[in-house]
Amino acid sequence: MNKPIIFCDFDGTVTANDNIIAIMKQFDPTGWEPVKDRILDQSISIREGVAKMFSLLPVSAKDEIISYVLEQAEIREGFSDFVAYTKKQELPLYIVSGGIDFFVYPLLEPFGPFDGIYCNGADFSEDVIKLEFPHGCDEKCSSQGCGCCKPSVIRDLLDTGTKSIVIGDSISDWEAAKEADFVIARDLLAEKCQEADIAYEPFETFHEVIAIVDDYIGVKS
Repeated sequence: MNKPIIFCDFDGTVTANDNIIAIMKQFDPTGWEPVKDRILDQSISIREGVAKMFSLLPVSAKDEIISYVLEQAEIREGFSDFVAYTKKQELPLYIVSGGIDFFVYPLLEPFGPFDGIYCNGADFSEDVIKLEFPHGCDEKCSSQGCGCCKPSVIRDLLDTGTKSIVIGDSISDWEAAKEADFVIARDLLAEKCQEADIAYEPFETFHEVIAIVDDYIGVKS
């Protein structure tokens, strides 16, 4: 049997907090909170909502925003050990994130290389920040409104007969979790899994994730 492939979220999973929400709270552009609420209650798509929130920020704040994110971001306990563990066990590890390249890449750089990093992009060439979505939905995606479409990325990378492990924390991980063979979840994703009766293992640190994955591959492989 092929070794399972791990698909790990970034904001709120690798990092302790959601960096997009942290940016919005810090710079507080008028009108961002109603947009956030509409994303969470799923009345607008993640792609539409996140693009709308960033369009409220001027490009002139670019350097200040980047500095703020890199200063405030806290990497979740045990992540470095987890990356080392996946390399030792030869488990493919992909970071699949609804975050934006200008903060995802520099925050992950000390821990790589990874098998792949999938995230959204930012265009700073105009007056306000415009987001780019290079990893959109495939024809099988039920929502067709994802920013970085995690289930589409997973389908593209997963070989026949290979199991998928999804690690995440929020609504942006929900569609991927529904299709995963094994889910490791916290916060809102854990609540959604519970409500839908989808089996998952809870975590707070990546040391716990190591133990969960170790048990999973020991039993299943």
